[in-house]
Amino acid sequence: MADTKREIERKYESDESGLPDLTAVGGVAAVIDKGVVELDAVYYDTAAQSLHAASITLRRRTGGGDAGWHLKFPVAPGVRDEIRAPLSDTVPRALAGLVRSRARDAELLPQVRLRSARDIRQLLDADGTLLAEVSVDAVHAERLTGGGSRAQWTEIEVELADGGDPAFLDKVDKRLRKAGVRPSAAHSKLARALDETTPEKRRTAREQPPAADPVTAADHVLAYLRAQRDALVELDPAVRRDLPDSVHRMRVATRRLRSALHSYGKILDRTVTDPIGAELKWLASELGVDRDMEVLADRLTAALAELPRTLLAGPVRGRLRTWTQARRGGSRRRLIAVLDGRRYLALLTALDTLLAAPPLLPGAAGGPEKAVAKAVRKEFATVAALVGRALDQEPGEARDTALHEARKKAKRARYAAEAAVPALGDPAAALATSMKSLQGLLGEHQDSVLAREALRDLARQAHAAGENTFTYGLLYGREERRAAAVEAELPGAWQRIAHGPAL
Repeated sequence: MADTKREIERKYESDESGLPDLTAVGGVAAVIDKGVVELDAVYYDTAAQSLHAASITLRRRTGGGDAGWHLKFPVAPGVRDEIRAPLSDTVPRALAGLVRSRARDAELLPQVRLRSARDIRQLLDADGTLLAEVSVDAVHAERLTGGGSRAQWTEIEVELADGGDPAFLDKVDKRLRKAGVRPSAAHSKLARALDETTPEKRRTAREQPPAADPVTAADHVLAYLRAQRDALVELDPAVRRDLPDSVHRMRVATRRLRSALHSYGKILDRTVTDPIGAELKWLASELGVDRDMEVLADRLTAALAELPRTLLAGPVRGRLRTWTQARRGGSRRRLIAVLDGRRYLALLTALDTLLAAPPLLPGAAGGPEKAVAKAVRKEFATVAALVGRALDQEPGEARDTALHEARKKAKRARYAAEAAVPALGDPAAALATSMKSLQGLLGEHQDSVLAREALRDLARQAHAAGENTFTYGLLYGREERRAAAVEAELPGAWQRIAHGPAL
């Protein structure tokens, strides 16, 4: 079973002088010598080093107090999440799944072996609490591919104690710098090992030229698509780890990709992109199974919390809890199965292929001002027509359906405007903000529609069980009033948007 640890550390170059006196660091009452530990780590990656390209490391380490498999994801400079699994001969399945969006079908193979003699010092405060661990590591690196080149160096590593104040590292840093110790140029031992064991000619060939500034309409659209594809890949392990908001963010990236492919059909050939868009729609729906249920359950739970006890008739909370669990049961397992499936991997590969060899149409080569602006205006006109049609309807199911359709198109117009911001500037940003506001208003209406459907279902179940249905009717009436308030606000809100800045 894998577990996770937040690792906050800093690395420094080291010479023969070793560590300076660290008792001078503010807050340090004692420096305890813990002796030397021999560590032996083998780092795994694909042949193309797809994990290293994303600053992800996967290693199998023996020696020390945490022998086992370690998978590290970057969080911020000097901060990584380390996910651990017990020692085994092969890459644990749980860890392999977390890097699948990077590795795809490529095999994870041994790339580098690092053997380190770690001389450890613990920094303690006056109460004997561990503040940080400082080590001097004598590292011997061996490249396990491409000729087995070797390198060696010594570095200082300062790792904050679990739950410690990151500001303490600044105090240690100040002391080390005063003693002439400088930060390491490499962000990890693996990065330095790969750099120092790569022949110069191969290192030069591996370097990528800096990306050119977007010039054409295609440049702008492809830059947006690339950013969303990258977000999709980066969020995959977060979704698998069930990190907060990760499913929602991955779903948004999926929708942005699909919307851009549709909106910019005069730049990218839709006969090629429509099948990808269909797969993105499938993925978004799979990601939404749990998310939509979560939003609905939270809405109904909050509505119940607002009622005084005298208006709670029957086991309302318990029935809502049972109803929610029945609909969410197994959705987590289903989502992981989707991410492990061939269809999802094929979608990622299709996105890679699209970006590597985009199906450009003649309008793609022109400046962005015309083609990009035209696409955004078209999406805006679609929203305008749908909002107008919805407002012409009498309140009821037909209007609800029309407003829901307007909401979906407002979302697409928003994403099209977001993609256009680098090319069109403030007018596109203002339109994106307006569409987001409209989307929120229409989203509140749709949430009310779904809440009323759920309350009808709950009331039917309660009635069949012989329970009092008064509370469900009360909440239903409140939801009707909330929807009516949105419908009353919508004409004025739309007029403000329609008369806002134009592209």
